[in-house]
Amino acid sequence: MTELSHHRWLDEAAFARLRDSVPAVADEAVGTIVREVPSYSRAFTGAMGAAIRSAVQLALVNFLDLARSGNAGSAAEPIAPSTAGAYELGRGEARSGRSMDALLAAYRVGARVSWRGLSHEAVAAGVSAQTLGSFAELVFAYIDALSAASLAGHADELRLLGRARERERERLAVMLVRGAQETALAEVAVRAEWTPPRTLTAVLLPEGQARAVVGSLDGRTLIASADLPGVGEGQAVLLVPDLAGRDRERLLRQLDGRGAIVGPERPWLHAQSSFTRVVRGQSLPRPPGRATLDTDTQLVTLLLNADPEALADLADHALAPLAGQRPATRARLEETLRAWLLLHGRRDLVAGALFVHPQTVRYRMAQLRELFGDRLDDPEEVLRLTLALAGTRPATPTGPVLPAAPHPATTAHAQATQLKTSLRRKVR
Repeated sequence: MTELSHHRWLDEAAFARLRDSVPAVADEAVGTIVREVPSYSRAFTGAMGAAIRSAVQLALVNFLDLARSGNAGSAAEPIAPSTAGAYELGRGEARSGRSMDALLAAYRVGARVSWRGLSHEAVAAGVSAQTLGSFAELVFAYIDALSAASLAGHADELRLLGRARERERERLAVMLVRGAQETALAEVAVRAEWTPPRTLTAVLLPEGQARAVVGSLDGRTLIASADLPGVGEGQAVLLVPDLAGRDRERLLRQLDGRGAIVGPERPWLHAQSSFTRVVRGQSLPRPPGRATLDTDTQLVTLLLNADPEALADLADHALAPLAGQRPATRARLEETLRAWLLLHGRRDLVAGALFVHPQTVRYRMAQLRELFGDRLDDPEEVLRLTLALAGTRPATPTGPVLPAAPHPATTAHAQATQLKTSLRRKVR
Protein backbone atom coordinates (compact mmCIF):
# COMPACT_ATOMS: atom_id res chain seq x y z
CA MET A 1 0.00 0.00 0.00
CA THR A 2 2.76 2.44 0.96
CA GLU A 3 4.76 1.69 -2.19
CA LEU A 4 1.71 2.37 -4.38
CA SER A 5 0.64 5.54 -2.62
CA HIS A 6 3.46 7.83 -3.81
CA HIS A 7 1.81 8.11 -7.28
CA ARG A 8 -1.10 10.43 -7.89
CA TRP A 9 -3.67 8.55 -9.99
CA LEU A 10 -6.72 10.82 -9.79
CA ASP A 11 -6.94 14.52 -10.54
CA GLU A 12 -9.62 16.61 -8.89
CA ALA A 13 -12.10 16.24 -11.74
CA ALA A 14 -11.78 12.44 -11.83
CA PHE A 15 -11.98 12.30 -8.05
CA ALA A 16 -15.19 14.36 -8.00
CA ARG A 17 -16.82 12.14 -10.63
CA LEU A 18 -15.87 8.96 -8.78
CA ARG A 19 -16.93 10.50 -5.47
CA ASP A 20 -20.41 11.17 -6.86
CA SER A 21 -20.70 7.51 -7.97
CA VAL A 22 -19.95 6.11 -4.51
CA PRO A 23 -23.58 5.73 -3.29
CA ALA A 24 -24.61 3.78 -6.39
CA VAL A 25 -21.47 1.61 -6.31
CA ALA A 26 -21.96 0.90 -2.61
CA ASP A 27 -25.61 -0.10 -3.16
CA GLU A 28 -24.63 -2.43 -5.99
CA ALA A 29 -21.83 -3.99 -3.89
CA VAL A 30 -24.16 -4.60 -0.94
CA GLY A 31 -26.89 -6.03 -3.18
CA THR A 32 -24.44 -8.44 -4.82
CA ILE A 33 -23.05 -9.54 -1.45
CA VAL A 34 -26.57 -10.30 -0.24
CA ARG A 35 -27.21 -12.46 -3.31
CA GLU A 36 -23.87 -14.27 -3.38
CA VAL A 37 -23.09 -14.60 0.34
CA PRO A 38 -26.27 -15.99 1.97
CA SER A 39 -24.87 -15.57 5.50
CA TYR A 40 -25.37 -11.81 5.16
CA SER A 41 -28.83 -11.79 3.60
CA ARG A 42 -30.50 -11.01 6.95
CA ALA A 43 -27.73 -8.84 8.40
CA PHE A 44 -27.95 -6.39 5.48
CA THR A 45 -31.65 -5.59 6.00
CA GLY A 46 -33.40 -2.92 8.08
CA ALA A 47 -31.45 -0.50 10.26
CA MET A 48 -28.44 -2.82 10.29
CA GLY A 49 -28.41 -2.83 6.48
CA ALA A 50 -28.50 0.99 6.36
CA ALA A 51 -25.55 1.17 8.77
CA ILE A 52 -23.59 -1.32 6.67
CA ARG A 53 -24.29 0.64 3.47
CA SER A 54 -23.01 3.79 5.15
CA ALA A 55 -19.88 1.93 6.25
CA VAL A 56 -19.27 0.67 2.70
CA GLN A 57 -19.68 4.20 1.33
CA LEU A 58 -17.22 5.51 3.90
CA ALA A 59 -14.71 2.81 2.94
CA LEU A 60 -15.04 3.75 -0.74
CA VAL A 61 -14.64 7.47 -0.03
CA ASN A 62 -11.56 6.76 2.09
CA PHE A 63 -10.20 4.68 -0.76
CA LEU A 64 -10.70 7.54 -3.23
CA ASP A 65 -8.93 9.91 -0.83
CA LEU A 66 -6.06 7.45 -0.82
CA ALA A 67 -6.08 7.27 -4.61
CA ARG A 68 -5.68 11.02 -5.02
CA SER A 69 -3.03 11.41 -2.27
CA GLY A 70 0.29 12.43 -3.68
CA ASN A 71 2.74 11.09 -1.07
CA ALA A 72 3.31 8.17 1.23
CA GLY A 73 3.04 10.25 4.36
CA SER A 74 -0.65 10.98 3.84
CA ALA A 75 -1.62 7.46 2.83
CA ALA A 76 -2.28 6.27 6.38
CA GLU A 77 -4.71 9.10 7.11
CA PRO A 78 -7.55 8.06 4.78
CA ILE A 79 -7.18 4.33 5.34
CA ALA A 80 -7.01 4.40 9.15
CA PRO A 81 -10.78 4.85 9.74
CA SER A 82 -11.54 2.02 7.33
CA THR A 83 -9.10 -0.44 8.88
CA ALA A 84 -10.41 0.46 12.35
CA GLY A 85 -13.94 -0.30 11.16
CA ALA A 86 -12.78 -3.55 9.53
CA TYR A 87 -11.10 -4.58 12.79
CA GLU A 88 -14.35 -4.05 14.71
CA LEU A 89 -16.26 -5.92 12.02
CA GLY A 90 -13.98 -8.93 12.54
CA ARG A 91 -14.56 -8.76 16.30
CA GLY A 92 -18.31 -8.67 15.71
CA GLU A 93 -18.11 -11.79 13.54
CA ALA A 94 -16.32 -13.63 16.34
CA ARG A 95 -18.91 -12.54 18.91
CA SER A 96 -21.70 -13.77 16.63
CA GLY A 97 -20.06 -17.20 16.48
CA ARG A 98 -19.30 -17.03 12.74
CA SER A 99 -15.99 -17.86 11.11
CA MET A 100 -14.18 -15.43 8.83
CA ASP A 101 -15.14 -17.39 5.69
CA ALA A 102 -18.32 -15.44 5.00
CA LEU A 103 -16.68 -12.06 5.67
CA LEU A 104 -13.73 -12.80 3.39
CA ALA A 105 -16.17 -13.90 0.69
CA ALA A 106 -18.02 -10.60 1.15
CA TYR A 107 -14.73 -8.71 0.77
CA ARG A 108 -13.99 -10.54 -2.48
CA VAL A 109 -17.43 -9.81 -3.90
CA GLY A 110 -17.28 -6.21 -2.74
CA ALA A 111 -13.85 -5.71 -4.33
CA ARG A 112 -15.04 -7.11 -7.64
CA VAL A 113 -18.21 -5.05 -7.81
CA SER A 114 -16.57 -1.87 -6.54
CA TRP A 115 -13.77 -2.16 -9.06
CA ARG A 116 -16.28 -2.66 -11.86
CA GLY A 117 -18.26 0.44 -10.90
CA LEU A 118 -15.30 2.70 -10.12
CA SER A 119 -13.30 1.68 -13.18
CA HIS A 120 -16.31 2.46 -15.40
CA GLU A 121 -16.43 5.98 -13.98
CA ALA A 122 -12.64 6.34 -14.16
CA VAL A 123 -12.65 5.51 -17.87
CA ALA A 124 -15.50 7.99 -18.41
CA ALA A 125 -13.39 10.59 -16.58
CA GLY A 126 -10.54 10.07 -19.08
CA VAL A 127 -8.13 8.16 -16.84
CA SER A 128 -5.39 6.58 -18.95
CA ALA A 129 -4.97 2.83 -19.31
CA GLN A 130 -1.64 2.89 -17.44
CA THR A 131 -3.16 4.87 -14.57
CA LEU A 132 -6.19 2.56 -14.59
CA GLY A 133 -3.90 -0.45 -14.10
CA SER A 134 -2.28 1.16 -11.07
CA PHE A 135 -5.73 2.14 -9.85
CA ALA A 136 -6.80 -1.53 -9.99
CA GLU A 137 -3.72 -2.57 -8.06
CA LEU A 138 -4.59 -0.06 -5.36
CA VAL A 139 -8.18 -1.36 -5.15
CA PHE A 140 -7.05 -4.87 -4.30
CA ALA A 141 -4.26 -3.70 -1.99
CA TYR A 142 -6.88 -1.69 -0.11
CA ILE A 143 -9.18 -4.70 0.18
CA ASP A 144 -6.25 -6.79 1.42
CA ALA A 145 -5.59 -4.22 4.15
CA LEU A 146 -9.26 -4.32 5.23
CA SER A 147 -9.26 -8.13 5.21
CA ALA A 148 -6.12 -8.27 7.32
CA ALA A 149 -7.64 -5.85 9.84
CA SER A 150 -10.81 -7.96 10.09
CA LEU A 151 -8.78 -11.14 10.54
CA ALA A 152 -6.84 -9.50 13.36
CA GLY A 153 -10.05 -8.35 15.05
CA HIS A 154 -11.61 -11.80 14.70
CA ALA A 155 -8.56 -13.54 16.18
CA ASP A 156 -8.24 -11.07 19.07
CA GLU A 157 -11.91 -11.42 19.98
CA LEU A 158 -11.74 -15.20 19.86
CA ARG A 159 -8.85 -15.12 22.31
CA LEU A 160 -10.80 -12.83 24.64
CA LEU A 161 -13.95 -14.92 24.33
CA GLY A 162 -11.99 -18.13 24.82
CA ARG A 163 -10.42 -16.90 28.05
CA ALA A 164 -13.76 -15.62 29.32
CA ARG A 165 -15.48 -18.89 28.43
CA GLU A 166 -12.80 -20.98 30.12
CA ARG A 167 -13.10 -18.87 33.28
CA GLU A 168 -16.86 -19.39 33.29
CA ARG A 169 -16.46 -23.13 32.73
CA GLU A 170 -14.00 -23.49 35.60
CA ARG A 171 -16.39 -21.52 37.78
CA LEU A 172 -19.20 -23.86 36.68
CA ALA A 173 -17.10 -26.90 37.63
CA VAL A 174 -16.48 -25.52 41.12
CA MET A 175 -20.17 -24.72 41.54
CA LEU A 176 -21.14 -28.24 40.48
CA VAL A 177 -18.82 -29.97 42.95
CA ARG A 178 -20.04 -27.65 45.69
CA GLY A 179 -23.69 -28.45 44.94
CA ALA A 180 -24.96 -25.04 43.77
CA GLN A 181 -28.64 -24.47 42.98
CA GLU A 182 -29.97 -25.41 39.55
CA THR A 183 -30.91 -21.82 38.58
CA ALA A 184 -27.41 -20.55 39.33
CA LEU A 185 -25.83 -23.45 37.45
CA ALA A 186 -28.05 -22.84 34.42
CA GLU A 187 -27.10 -19.15 34.29
CA VAL A 188 -23.37 -19.87 34.39
CA ALA A 189 -23.77 -22.69 31.84
CA VAL A 190 -25.29 -20.21 29.38
CA ARG A 191 -22.46 -17.71 29.88
CA ALA A 192 -19.93 -20.53 29.50
CA GLU A 193 -21.60 -21.69 26.26
CA TRP A 194 -21.83 -25.14 27.83
CA THR A 195 -24.61 -27.54 26.84
CA PRO A 196 -25.45 -29.76 29.83
CA PRO A 197 -24.96 -33.50 29.19
CA ARG A 198 -27.15 -36.23 30.63
CA THR A 199 -24.58 -37.22 33.28
CA LEU A 200 -21.20 -36.22 34.69
CA THR A 201 -18.47 -38.40 36.21
CA ALA A 202 -15.85 -36.91 38.53
CA VAL A 203 -12.20 -37.86 38.01
CA LEU A 204 -9.56 -36.80 40.55
CA LEU A 205 -5.94 -36.78 39.38
CA PRO A 206 -2.78 -34.65 39.45
CA GLU A 207 -3.32 -31.29 37.75
CA GLY A 208 -0.62 -31.88 35.13
CA GLN A 209 -2.20 -35.19 34.18
CA ALA A 210 -5.64 -33.56 34.00
CA ARG A 211 -4.42 -30.94 31.51
CA ALA A 212 -2.76 -33.68 29.47
CA VAL A 213 -5.90 -35.79 29.01
CA VAL A 214 -8.69 -33.19 28.87
CA GLY A 215 -8.02 -32.41 25.21
CA SER A 216 -8.88 -35.96 24.15
CA LEU A 217 -12.18 -36.05 26.08
CA ASP A 218 -15.65 -34.75 25.25
CA GLY A 219 -15.46 -31.02 24.53
CA ARG A 220 -17.91 -30.37 27.36
CA THR A 221 -15.52 -31.82 29.95
CA LEU A 222 -15.07 -29.36 32.80
CA ILE A 223 -11.89 -28.96 34.84
CA ALA A 224 -11.38 -27.39 38.25
CA SER A 225 -8.05 -27.15 40.03
CA ALA A 226 -8.62 -24.66 42.84
CA ASP A 227 -10.97 -24.04 45.75
CA LEU A 228 -12.07 -27.69 45.94
CA PRO A 229 -13.10 -29.09 49.36
CA GLY A 230 -11.13 -32.14 50.38
CA VAL A 231 -8.69 -31.92 47.47
CA GLY A 232 -5.00 -31.30 48.08
CA GLU A 233 -2.76 -28.82 46.31
CA GLY A 234 -1.64 -29.93 42.87
CA GLN A 235 -4.76 -32.03 42.31
CA ALA A 236 -7.53 -31.31 39.80
CA VAL A 237 -11.00 -32.64 39.12
CA LEU A 238 -12.43 -33.41 35.71
CA LEU A 239 -16.19 -33.66 35.20
CA VAL A 240 -16.56 -35.91 32.17
CA PRO A 241 -19.91 -36.07 30.33
CA ASP A 242 -21.91 -39.21 29.60
CA LEU A 243 -19.52 -41.96 30.68
CA ALA A 244 -21.27 -45.31 30.59
CA GLY A 245 -20.43 -48.83 29.45
CA ARG A 246 -17.61 -48.92 26.94
CA ASP A 247 -16.98 -45.19 27.21
CA ARG A 248 -16.16 -45.64 30.89
CA GLU A 249 -13.93 -48.62 30.14
CA ARG A 250 -12.11 -46.59 27.49
CA LEU A 251 -11.53 -43.74 29.94
CA LEU A 252 -10.20 -46.13 32.59
CA ARG A 253 -7.66 -47.45 30.09
CA GLN A 254 -6.70 -43.93 29.05
CA LEU A 255 -6.13 -42.90 32.67
CA ASP A 256 -4.04 -45.95 33.53
CA GLY A 257 -0.74 -44.95 35.12
CA ARG A 258 -1.90 -41.39 35.88
CA GLY A 259 -2.88 -41.96 39.52
CA ALA A 260 -6.55 -41.16 38.88
CA ILE A 261 -9.60 -41.88 41.01
CA VAL A 262 -12.85 -42.24 39.05
CA GLY A 263 -16.22 -41.63 40.66
CA PRO A 264 -19.69 -42.89 39.74
CA GLU A 265 -21.81 -41.54 36.89
CA ARG A 266 -24.45 -39.09 38.13
CA PRO A 267 -27.08 -36.75 36.58
CA TRP A 268 -25.22 -33.53 35.78
CA LEU A 269 -27.06 -31.50 38.41
CA HIS A 270 -25.89 -34.04 41.03
CA ALA A 271 -22.22 -34.09 40.06
CA GLN A 272 -21.39 -33.25 43.67
CA SER A 273 -22.24 -36.87 44.56
CA SER A 274 -19.61 -38.19 42.15
CA PHE A 275 -17.08 -35.64 43.43
CA THR A 276 -17.72 -36.64 47.04
CA ARG A 277 -17.07 -40.26 46.12
CA VAL A 278 -13.65 -39.56 44.58
CA VAL A 279 -12.68 -37.44 47.58
CA ARG A 280 -13.54 -40.39 49.84
CA GLY A 281 -11.65 -42.64 47.44
CA GLN A 282 -8.42 -40.93 48.52
CA SER A 283 -8.58 -42.94 51.76
CA LEU A 284 -8.71 -46.30 49.94
CA PRO A 285 -5.62 -48.43 49.36
CA ARG A 286 -4.18 -47.37 46.02
CA PRO A 287 -3.44 -49.90 43.26
CA PRO A 288 0.25 -50.43 42.46
CA GLY A 289 1.98 -48.48 39.72
CA ARG A 290 -0.32 -45.44 39.81
CA ALA A 291 -3.09 -47.56 38.32
CA THR A 292 -6.55 -46.01 38.08
CA LEU A 293 -8.80 -46.54 41.09
CA ASP A 294 -12.40 -47.14 39.98
CA THR A 295 -14.61 -46.43 42.99
CA ASP A 296 -17.40 -48.50 41.44
CA THR A 297 -15.32 -51.58 42.26
CA GLN A 298 -14.72 -50.47 45.86
CA LEU A 299 -18.30 -50.02 47.06
CA VAL A 300 -18.08 -52.57 49.89
CA THR A 301 -14.92 -50.98 51.28
CA LEU A 302 -16.39 -47.49 50.94
CA LEU A 303 -19.55 -48.61 52.70
CA LEU A 304 -17.68 -50.22 55.58
CA ASN A 305 -15.42 -47.18 55.96
CA ALA A 306 -18.22 -44.62 55.72
CA ASP A 307 -18.56 -44.35 59.52
CA PRO A 308 -15.64 -46.01 61.32
CA GLU A 309 -17.10 -45.29 64.76
CA ALA A 310 -20.44 -46.86 63.83
CA LEU A 311 -18.63 -49.91 62.48
CA ALA A 312 -16.60 -50.20 65.71
CA ASP A 313 -19.80 -49.95 67.77
CA LEU A 314 -21.44 -52.58 65.59
CA ALA A 315 -18.49 -54.92 66.13
CA ASP A 316 -18.61 -54.38 69.89
CA HIS A 317 -22.32 -55.25 70.03
CA ALA A 318 -22.29 -58.10 67.50
CA LEU A 319 -19.19 -59.77 68.91
CA ALA A 320 -20.06 -59.22 72.59
CA PRO A 321 -20.29 -63.02 73.26
CA LEU A 322 -16.52 -63.22 72.57
CA ALA A 323 -15.62 -60.52 75.08
CA GLY A 324 -14.63 -62.96 77.84
CA GLN A 325 -12.30 -65.05 75.67
CA ARG A 326 -8.53 -64.89 75.83
CA PRO A 327 -7.06 -62.80 72.93
CA ALA A 328 -5.60 -65.80 71.10
CA THR A 329 -8.79 -67.81 71.45
CA ARG A 330 -10.91 -64.85 70.37
CA ALA A 331 -8.72 -64.32 67.31
CA ARG A 332 -9.17 -67.95 66.21
CA LEU A 333 -12.92 -67.88 66.79
CA GLU A 334 -13.34 -64.58 64.91
CA GLU A 335 -11.43 -65.79 61.89
CA THR A 336 -13.39 -69.06 61.90
CA LEU A 337 -16.74 -67.27 62.18
CA ARG A 338 -15.78 -64.85 59.42
CA ALA A 339 -14.80 -67.68 57.08
CA TRP A 340 -17.93 -69.61 58.00
CA LEU A 341 -20.15 -66.62 57.13
CA LEU A 342 -18.37 -65.78 53.90
CA LEU A 343 -18.26 -69.38 52.70
CA HIS A 344 -21.86 -70.12 53.72
CA GLY A 345 -20.97 -72.75 56.29
CA ARG A 346 -19.21 -75.10 53.83
CA ARG A 347 -16.85 -76.79 56.28
CA ASP A 348 -14.30 -78.07 53.74
CA LEU A 349 -13.92 -74.62 52.16
CA VAL A 350 -13.60 -73.02 55.58
CA ALA A 351 -10.93 -75.55 56.57
CA GLY A 352 -9.03 -74.92 53.34
CA ALA A 353 -9.20 -71.16 53.83
CA LEU A 354 -7.85 -71.40 57.38
CA PHE A 355 -5.37 -74.20 56.70
CA VAL A 356 -6.89 -76.36 59.43
CA HIS A 357 -8.56 -79.78 59.53
CA PRO A 358 -12.36 -79.88 58.97
CA GLN A 359 -12.66 -81.42 62.43
CA THR A 360 -11.05 -78.28 63.87
CA VAL A 361 -13.68 -76.20 62.12
CA ARG A 362 -16.38 -78.43 63.62
CA TYR A 363 -14.90 -77.96 67.10
CA ARG A 364 -14.61 -74.19 66.79
CA MET A 365 -18.12 -73.82 65.41
CA ALA A 366 -19.41 -75.84 68.35
CA GLN A 367 -17.73 -73.31 70.64
CA LEU A 368 -19.24 -70.42 68.66
CA ARG A 369 -22.75 -71.92 68.81
CA GLU A 370 -22.38 -72.34 72.52
CA LEU A 371 -21.37 -68.66 72.85
CA PHE A 372 -23.84 -67.14 70.36
CA GLY A 373 -26.69 -69.61 70.71
CA ASP A 374 -29.64 -68.99 68.36
CA ARG A 375 -28.14 -65.72 67.15
CA LEU A 376 -26.26 -67.61 64.44
CA ASP A 377 -29.63 -68.63 62.97
CA ASP A 378 -31.15 -65.14 63.09
CA PRO A 379 -30.77 -63.38 59.68
CA GLU A 380 -30.49 -59.95 61.28
CA GLU A 381 -27.78 -61.14 63.66
CA VAL A 382 -25.95 -62.88 60.82
CA LEU A 383 -26.03 -59.60 58.83
CA ARG A 384 -24.55 -57.70 61.79
CA LEU A 385 -21.85 -60.29 62.28
CA THR A 386 -21.02 -60.32 58.58
CA LEU A 387 -20.60 -56.54 58.51
CA ALA A 388 -18.67 -56.47 61.78
CA LEU A 389 -16.25 -59.19 60.73
CA ALA A 390 -15.89 -57.80 57.20
CA GLY A 391 -14.51 -54.57 58.64
CA THR A 392 -12.26 -56.08 61.30
CA ARG A 393 -9.49 -58.63 61.71
CA PRO A 394 -8.61 -60.71 64.80
CA ALA A 395 -6.63 -58.71 67.35
CA THR A 396 -4.03 -61.48 67.78
CA PRO A 397 -4.17 -63.62 64.66
CA THR A 398 -2.71 -67.09 64.88
CA GLY A 399 -2.52 -67.60 61.15
CA PRO A 400 -3.58 -66.13 57.83
CA VAL A 401 -7.13 -64.82 57.51
CA LEU A 402 -8.75 -66.23 54.40
CA PRO A 403 -5.37 -66.51 52.64
CA ALA A 404 -5.03 -67.23 48.98
CA ALA A 405 -5.29 -70.91 48.15
CA PRO A 406 -5.61 -72.99 44.98
CA HIS A 407 -9.38 -73.06 45.33
CA PRO A 408 -10.81 -70.02 43.48
CA ALA A 409 -13.23 -69.34 46.31
CA THR A 410 -10.34 -68.29 48.51
CA THR A 411 -8.72 -65.75 46.19
CA ALA A 412 -8.94 -62.07 47.13
CA HIS A 413 -11.37 -61.36 44.30
CA ALA A 414 -13.57 -64.29 45.29
CA GLN A 415 -13.62 -63.12 48.91
CA ALA A 416 -14.99 -59.75 47.87
CA THR A 417 -17.53 -61.39 45.58
CA GLN A 418 -18.62 -63.80 48.30
CA LEU A 419 -19.00 -60.94 50.77
CA LYS A 420 -21.27 -59.04 48.40
CA THR A 421 -23.32 -62.17 47.68
CA SER A 422 -23.56 -62.95 51.37
CA LEU A 423 -24.76 -59.45 52.16
CA ARG A 424 -27.43 -59.57 49.47
CA ARG A 425 -28.70 -62.95 50.63
CA LYS A 426 -28.76 -61.97 54.28
CA VAL A 427 -30.58 -58.71 53.53
CA ARG A 428 -33.23 -60.59 51.60
